[in-house]
Amino acid sequence: MTLTQTPSPLREGLRLQVMPEPCNMVIFGASGDLAHRKLLPALYNLALENYLPSGLNVIGFARRPKSNEEFAGDMRQAVDKFSRRSPVKPAVWDNFASRMQYNQSTFEDADGFTRLKALIEQNDKERGTCGNRLYYLSTPPSDYPIIIRQLGAAGLNKPGENGSWARIIIEKPFGHDLETAKELNHLVHDVFNEDQIYRIDHYLGKETVQNLFVFRFANGIFEPIWNRNYIDHVQITISESIGVEGRGAFYEQAGVVRDFIQNHLMQLLCCVAMEPPTTFDADRIRDEKIKVMQAIKPYHARLVDDYVVRGQYGRGWVGDQEVESYREEKDVKPDSVVDTYMAVKWTIDNWRWAGVPWFIRAGKRLPKRVTEIAIQFKAAPHLIFSNAQVPAHEPNILVLRIQPDEGISLRFGAKVPGPTLQARSVNMDFIYGSSFMTESPEAYETLILDCMLGEATLFTRSDEVETSWGILKPILDWWKDHGPPDTFPNYESGTWGPRRADGLIESEGRSWRRI
Repeated sequence: MTLTQTPSPLREGLRLQVMPEPCNMVIFGASGDLAHRKLLPALYNLALENYLPSGLNVIGFARRPKSNEEFAGDMRQAVDKFSRRSPVKPAVWDNFASRMQYNQSTFEDADGFTRLKALIEQNDKERGTCGNRLYYLSTPPSDYPIIIRQLGAAGLNKPGENGSWARIIIEKPFGHDLETAKELNHLVHDVFNEDQIYRIDHYLGKETVQNLFVFRFANGIFEPIWNRNYIDHVQITISESIGVEGRGAFYEQAGVVRDFIQNHLMQLLCCVAMEPPTTFDADRIRDEKIKVMQAIKPYHARLVDDYVVRGQYGRGWVGDQEVESYREEKDVKPDSVVDTYMAVKWTIDNWRWAGVPWFIRAGKRLPKRVTEIAIQFKAAPHLIFSNAQVPAHEPNILVLRIQPDEGISLRFGAKVPGPTLQARSVNMDFIYGSSFMTESPEAYETLILDCMLGEATLFTRSDEVETSWGILKPILDWWKDHGPPDTFPNYESGTWGPRRADGLIESEGRSWRRI
């Protein structure tokens, strides 16, 4: 598929490119995995492409004792290993590293936050950071409350002078269930205003997710058929071939619902189902997503096992590698009933989507890594080719590929060349890499830059978080009080999940897409 492009202003994410103001960015948990794999590589890539202000200062905050130089050296190794832009350019790195500092402290130590405040105020005077503060909670969720309280007690929740700002980025999962999400919202609202809070879901930073808005609302040919009159059903899949990769302790607390469903999949569903906003700003977008969630009909407890399938992977083969079961993973109980797979049928009870089923699935140790949204359209009302013996072709499907090969595919019927009338399904593909001849930014690059600019469109609001947990509450409550209907493990690694998941969609006269 060839695209003809017209000149336009440089865009990054959903806004025209503007240079952020100088600021101090404090990364709590700077010695952890997220900082090494995602945050510092994202910041370096932004610096490499001249998206960061010269006055940005990065402060690592963690328990391990390190000098500024040791911290910068550790981060250089992380960028060397994980950046999409390698090898590292020494001149760019040296300039970036000169603006890195380290504040050693436990999160419980108030003196550590006093030292942090003094360092920030010193940078405001000597490094031109202008009183702007950005805090990134790159820690386990159990550390969020103490860090937030300490920031408030030290007065670090307040910006500096002269119109500066203070913002905080909080990683998922935001809460463990509805009650803990409400508690965390109440706690963070005691210290920060809602417009200072950026709840991050990195899926919203992916190019294809952002392109959903442009695809739907900037093209006149799709929105008129984006409804129950033309769409038969929607499937959303997040499939991972990996297991828990040493995160057994985390997964024993989270499971697939908290890892994928409550955040990533719910956001994808809302982006597909939402009404056009009146204006393209953060609160109007999030208002429309909330309306979608409010229209999802929660299941009564006794219906959970009829419309929700849970699973846990056993031993099997992924590709040519034999892999162990979830219960054999490190830090996992030998009799664990934690879910590593979930499939659910939801309905959205509003004017646009009434009667259209939404089939959602996510799982670990499936055959391949892929995230996609598949929108299947209804068949033509009358096939006129019966006398020509043309077989009924496959239904029209629009597929939005989120990862790994970002793009959009449309399947439709076409005549096979030749003297006889034969039809075959064909695909029309749009692929980001080949169409724009440029590498897409990592999601964290887009989201960190958006936060620095005060652009909250791709971040979740407090009522979004609580409403999504409310939808899942009956399911989680039922699972807590009742064992799984199938004996765990109930699907082999390298397969597409439990057999009951096939029955969930086949009972509706449909089938999961062959990916």
